[in-house]
Amino acid sequence: MSSSFDFAPLFPPGLPAPSARWTGLAKYSFVGGNNDSERVPVDDLITAVDSVLRREGRNLATYGLAHGPQGYLPLREFLTTKLKRDAGIACTVDDLMIVSGSLQALDLVNHTLLARGDTVIVEQETYQGALNRLTRLGVNTVGVPLDDNGMRMDALAATLANLKSRGIKPKYIYTIPTVQNPTGSIMPESRRAELLKLSAEYGVPIFEDDCYADLVWSGERPPAIYAMAPNGGVIHIGSFSKSIAPALRVGFIVAPWDVMSRMLALKTDAGSGALEQMVLAEYCKLHFATHVPALTKGLRTKLDTLMEALNEQFGTAAEFEEPKGGIFLWVKLPDNVDTLRLYQAALAAGVSINPGPEWSTNKGHSGSRLRLCFASPTHQQIRDGVAVLAEVCRKEFGVPARSANVEKRA
Repeated sequence: MSSSFDFAPLFPPGLPAPSARWTGLAKYSFVGGNNDSERVPVDDLITAVDSVLRREGRNLATYGLAHGPQGYLPLREFLTTKLKRDAGIACTVDDLMIVSGSLQALDLVNHTLLARGDTVIVEQETYQGALNRLTRLGVNTVGVPLDDNGMRMDALAATLANLKSRGIKPKYIYTIPTVQNPTGSIMPESRRAELLKLSAEYGVPIFEDDCYADLVWSGERPPAIYAMAPNGGVIHIGSFSKSIAPALRVGFIVAPWDVMSRMLALKTDAGSGALEQMVLAEYCKLHFATHVPALTKGLRTKLDTLMEALNEQFGTAAEFEEPKGGIFLWVKLPDNVDTLRLYQAALAAGVSINPGPEWSTNKGHSGSRLRLCFASPTHQQIRDGVAVLAEVCRKEFGVPARSANVEKRA
């Protein structure tokens, strides 16, 4: 019997490591940006599908529904209204491009602005997908520490000054200012103004990722940095993944035309999924404003369950700041806990977590930290999963010394 063809010699250098085969979600899954399945508005989406397909379904015969490469016009019209109302962004449909989730937005911005060897500034703890993409592009990332109000402006000013003294001009400052990932902080308006001032002083644009901004517990948020920039210099991206459903893969970019036109030239996929855009436009026009408050109310109760479970099972061994919205809790365990090692042991016990070093530019600072997504598991799964995680931590690292308020005996 002949051996199978060997493709390995044909792979070019620089490919990412091969992916493992998918084996399903863990019994207790606290990973990824998955949302609450009970909060997906299935019935109203079904109605929207039926309505828009009956009215416009034959337009699927034309690439882009004959609405051009920037996306389905009614969805862009909805976004102009939403962004003005919620984020203070005054833009037209020509300033918007629909993309296949905010991940494609990241790729388009990066491929438009970056070359191997460039430098960008990011928050010290930030989105793993952004960090991985920059690493693959051969771009140097410089992390700026955060506090309870997001990226620290004193640290950013020092970083910009240091880079300038070394003859390095960063290509952009990447920030998640509204419900930061993974910390859940919200940058106040005054700090956003400071950020814009530093951006103008050093001539470095701001890349604003607002994909969690709809999920603020209070329902109130500061204006987007894009909205506060009188002379441009900001690229803004967002998504429907967290507000409606992640599997729909619909995001958007707001940018000046000189940048937008370059990104359009790179978006060579013949258009993002048209049916998703049609259904979202139909659904959101009628239901978005009432759906999101109901979603955030449900997410808030799950966060409460997670924090209660951590306090019960870990006591003071688990430290965290209550996030101001979103779907993640950023947790600090005792210094002797290596969350990369904990990840493997917990997974073997049926619990999946995101280890901190994968979400940080400072591996030492984040070595005992982890990110937990509370949106997807049920309340009971949250309680049971945290109990299993605590037991794994006790066996592997000797913490917590107390579990479920009962002293563990040898």
